[in-house]
Amino acid sequence: MYEIDKEKFGSFVAQLRKEKGYTQKELAEKLFISAKAVSKWETGTNLPDTAMLMPLSEILDISVTELLLCKRAEKDMPVTQMENVVKTAIIFSDDSHQRSVQIKKHNIAVITILAVAVLMELVLVSARGLLNNDILTFEVIAFIAGIYFFIFAKEKLPAYYDQNRISTYSDGFFRMNVPFMTFNNSNWPHILNVGRIWSALSLIILPLMYILTDIFAPRTWIYADFVFLLIFLCGLFIPMYVVGKKYE
Repeated sequence: MYEIDKEKFGSFVAQLRKEKGYTQKELAEKLFISAKAVSKWETGTNLPDTAMLMPLSEILDISVTELLLCKRAEKDMPVTQMENVVKTAIIFSDDSHQRSVQIKKHNIAVITILAVAVLMELVLVSARGLLNNDILTFEVIAFIAGIYFFIFAKEKLPAYYDQNRISTYSDGFFRMNVPFMTFNNSNWPHILNVGRIWSALSLIILPLMYILTDIFAPRTWIYADFVFLLIFLCGLFIPMYVVGKKYE
């Protein structure tokens, strides 16, 4: 089994980073990830995704082969050592796939908990006589979006998104077209997080807003649907655009 040593890999990355004079935060900014992620690499807690290997090697001025070997390569690498590198890369890729599966399982658990919480809230809304087509529409849209963002959304975009300036994303029934912003693997994880947070908050907070409005401001109820719709839409598209541009 040619499995990469996480602690050895982390120490090697830390060594290369220090040689370049970068802090963990500076390296993270160059990779468009969090400093916490870099810290986890260096402590041997996690390995980077395979998509990170090439940019990481370029920033640290080293080859991907040397990263996988966790040492600087000799000038003439023996065939057996090269074979080990290839096998290590395969295991590395498999490990990334396993982490992806674990993330999916975690996300399925999250969306299930959200569904139960929303059903309980809608029962309370119905008990107060506030349940109507508008709130049901909001909740159904948020739940469908949540299922997509948490379970079905791809964690990585195809390589051509990094090679071209593309403002449109299409995946089955899901479509996004954001003018003046391009999608790539630098900003996509952040866009996904916005979608997940938005859907979760929409599912939980909107029913509560209906109840609180009925309790504390019943006279303004005529404006509630318009205000909630504005919050509902702006709460998704504005943060998504902001993080998309920031990490573009």
